[in-house]
Amino acid sequence: MKSNLKKFYLTYRHGIPLLLYGVIYLTWFHYLEVNTPRHYRIIHMAVDDYIPFCELFVIPYFLWFAYVAVTVLYFFFKNKEDYYKTCIFLFTGMTIFLVISTLWPNGHHLRPAVMPRDNLFTGILGALYKVDTPTNLWPSIHVYNSLGAHFAIIKSKAFEKKKGVRIASLLLSSSIIAATVLIKQHSMFDVLTAFVMAAVMYTVVYRYDIFVTIQMAREKRRTRPQIG
Repeated sequence: MKSNLKKFYLTYRHGIPLLLYGVIYLTWFHYLEVNTPRHYRIIHMAVDDYIPFCELFVIPYFLWFAYVAVTVLYFFFKNKEDYYKTCIFLFTGMTIFLVISTLWPNGHHLRPAVMPRDNLFTGILGALYKVDTPTNLWPSIHVYNSLGAHFAIIKSKAFEKKKGVRIASLLLSSSIIAATVLIKQHSMFDVLTAFVMAAVMYTVVYRYDIFVTIQMAREKRRTRPQIG
């Protein structure tokens, strides 16, 4: 029994940071949602007023949850290096988002006061509006994490020759990003700043390969001769 538990722990212990961060993130985010001050920074760009409302995009908006989760879980079981890179990318951006929302509470007034149509998709969107307040939006984590999941897929050797998966990921991530503004969940400002943050993290995680750098530093400390 003990040997089985030890084997399970050694095999899946890399999931501990994911679980711990999940608890921290959800707790912090819930606190922000229920404690948003009455006065907060309104986010708006002129282009927001020209973006049409399209309730059909509520579908890719919800697919975001599965897209990110499946990407992380795939690498969790298949490739630890890709998994750690994905987690570093996602966790860093999500933490920056939480800090910004804490120090500079923000929101928007883009949602339609009355749904322009009555159908299944506006019904789903109305339910979303009730549980997800239009606050703490900058930068868009839907956009940032969609980019993070797509980068993880296209940079992984596992999908190097799987053109269909790479194209499907691009189409899904693009539709999710479009959904954030088309269902009036985000301002274009949230989207653009998420792209900037993703570009910076792409350079850190994939161009400079921060995971390999960390591993080399750990190995160097491990093999350093002890003094005394």
